Amino acid sequence: MGASIFKKTKSSSFLLKAFQLREMGIVIAIVLVFGLALIKNSSFASTASIQQLLSGPSVVILLAVGETLVIITKNVDLSIGSVLGLSAYVVGDLFVHHQGMPIWIALLAGTLVGLLCGLINGLIVAYARVPALVVTLGMLYIIRGVDALLVNGRQIVPSSIPNSFINLGSNSILGIPILTLIAGAAVLIFTYIMRTFRPARDFYAIGSNTEAAVLAGVRVQRRVFTAFLISGALAGLGGALWLAEFATVGSTAGSGYELNVVAAVVVGGVAIFGGSGTVLGAAFGALLLNTIDQALVASRVSSFWNQAVAGALLLVAIAFDRYVALKTELALRVDRFSSSEAK
Repeated sequence: MGASIFKKTKSSSFLLKAFQLREMGIVIAIVLVFGLALIKNSSFASTASIQQLLSGPSVVILLAVGETLVIITKNVDLSIGSVLGLSAYVVGDLFVHHQGMPIWIALLAGTLVGLLCGLINGLIVAYARVPALVVTLGMLYIIRGVDALLVNGRQIVPSSIPNSFINLGSNSILGIPILTLIAGAAVLIFTYIMRTFRPARDFYAIGSNTEAAVLAGVRVQRRVFTAFLISGALAGLGGALWLAEFATVGSTAGSGYELNVVAAVVVGGVAIFGGSGTVLGAAFGALLLNTIDQALVASRVSSFWNQAVAGALLLVAIAFDRYVALKTELALRVDRFSSSEAK
């Protein structure tokens, strides 16, 4: 799963096997949770329930795609929840004043709002070299404040949103929710990009060893800037789709989404310390957390336990990342020692 700038040594082989095992473990966990919930409640396998399992995490998956790119470069974007909320309100407000606005313009408007936020984040982090945690946490509050000023106590209601746009969030094609198809398309596209194109693979080099990446000629600032740009754009698109799903938006839209997304990404096998992970794994992570949430609801268990389980999985994932990092470092030392002995 994890790509890096390491050569094919014992260390890189260990890293690859570890993350492949983790990805498969997530799939197995999804199946187990589904099976246990089905035993508890037979309606968990109904068509409506399956569609909810697929559509529920769709917006989180979309945001997780962009967050994955950022975290792989050893950064983090905590502003995505606020970007989603701002984008959702801007698109909703456009519909209030322009009822006949085409759907594609609404989606484009939401994406552009996110792109602007990602542009600001990327410029400050990549070129001003301010830590991403500080920048995006600050942007979280700034964007939320701007959103509150724009909303000013108002609420976009379903009657203001065209049915054709709401259908994006409620309809399905061949039984698969449209939101799921959009999120799935994003996962497939970025999975292909990350595995195929050299500039995308540079993200892994930056996260694995930034200094070595610079020496290898990688344009670190440009790549980090691009990661934040993509993250912002997808968060903006996610805001538009969030509006399509819920058909209403206020000043609190998207609150807490950043934590859900980061949890999904890390649980999905993306190393919090950068340098390894896949978009597909992050999508599996989001699907697992949503399956747990729905399983608890179906079993009539308090929603508190969903947060507790998500937090526990996040801690385990981070501990696993640290374990892999230490084992890789040890394997590298053994490789170097063996090479020197051979000479």
